[in-house]
Amino acid sequence: MAISSAGIGSGLDVRSIVSQLVDIERQPIRQLQSEATRLQTQISAFGRVQSALSTLRDASTKLSQASNWGASTATSSNSAALGATSTGGAARGNYSVVVTRLAVAQTLASTGYASASTALGSGTLRIELGNFDAVPPVPKAGATAIDLTIDPAKSSLTEIRDQINSAGAGVVASIVNDVSGSRLVLRSAASGAENGFRVQVLSDDDSNTGDAGGLSALGFDPSAGGVSLMGRTQTAANALANINGVPIESATNTLNGTIEGLTLNLRQLGEAEVVVEPDTAALKKSVDEFVTAYNESIKLLRAQTSYDPATKQAGPLQGDRSSSAMLNQLRSIFTGAGGISASYQRLADVGLNLNTDGTIKVDDTKLTAALANGAELNKLFANVDDVTPANQGFANKMQGWLNQSLNSDGTLDSRTQSLQARKRNNEQAQARLEDRVARTQVRLERQYSALDTRMGQLSGLANYVSQQMTLLNNANSN
Repeated sequence: MAISSAGIGSGLDVRSIVSQLVDIERQPIRQLQSEATRLQTQISAFGRVQSALSTLRDASTKLSQASNWGASTATSSNSAALGATSTGGAARGNYSVVVTRLAVAQTLASTGYASASTALGSGTLRIELGNFDAVPPVPKAGATAIDLTIDPAKSSLTEIRDQINSAGAGVVASIVNDVSGSRLVLRSAASGAENGFRVQVLSDDDSNTGDAGGLSALGFDPSAGGVSLMGRTQTAANALANINGVPIESATNTLNGTIEGLTLNLRQLGEAEVVVEPDTAALKKSVDEFVTAYNESIKLLRAQTSYDPATKQAGPLQGDRSSSAMLNQLRSIFTGAGGISASYQRLADVGLNLNTDGTIKVDDTKLTAALANGAELNKLFANVDDVTPANQGFANKMQGWLNQSLNSDGTLDSRTQSLQARKRNNEQAQARLEDRVARTQVRLERQYSALDTRMGQLSGLANYVSQQMTLLNNANSN
């Protein structure tokens, strides 16, 4: 079998020639690759702009929400007796609170037994929640009596405790050990008179539910009028308080909604003054977040759309009209007037001043003074006027413009989709050219291989003729 290699027969560097010719053919592909890199850089730049503007929209939305402007703080003059927390919407002012009784849970304790493993006997216990000291008794609304069947083999104090805790009867059982022995202690899972409970012995293995033997020792029913064998160490009771002269009763020591937007935690008997005032710290944080997001958006847009003399490089979006337009529109919203406040018409009036580079510098003195005038500051940022757009607050104006820019059919989405379509077309063009170059390489290799073979043949013929002429000349000379 003949073995051949391009260039051996003729001396031509066929591989180098073909490689150089193919490299020339790939020049349009390199141009397309460079363009694809530029397109991807622009797509990434728009992604960063979109992220920054999304953060600015979040900050603007927060500033436009009524809940943000209704934020308040509550402080108690006697935190040992009363804790106060604002949950939003509480009217500003002072509230005088007097705590006269705390809500407590009912607690029962059995007599002492030799140990927690002492068996009491089998039968059925019924546990029912309600106020059974009332006349007539008042079962808890929505609660259902729970019947527990005590097995003879599982009738120790420990096993009865575990069965009660597994029943979900609204009662928590435990074992207490002291000098009198082991006692079963039952306590309401929740405080308040409605969460009191009774324990009825429906059946006992000694056939007597009224004695102190067997399960009967766990009976407790104040509504029955007899002597209860379980001792009540604490009676269920509601909390009692007085708020600005109005008597308040609660099943728990946490008053939610008694005063709208305010949570009061009753801790001990006593008096306290609760002061509710605007949460200026939270408002300032919201304004600071808005300023930070605005500055980041401005700096990013400037970097993407301008030439940097320090690095001698142009931003990836330089010359892009949509990006330049967004930068100008952001500045225009900031420098315009907004809201219907009689005190503040422009952001500079509350200490938000525009630097030469387009970012905001905060005058803390002016902003602090404006925060104390929350109603007017609210109008400047959050006023809503769909009839007269010029009266919209700055946060609402900014949010509206950002929605147009960021929504699925907005400026950024449209521009990004256009660039992505161009990048896809570029990739398809590269694929077509790659296919053409591959076919060209095959053709060139075939042609130059044939040329190499032919030149090798001609070189061999020339060598043969030369040899024959030499032999002829030698013969004639002899």
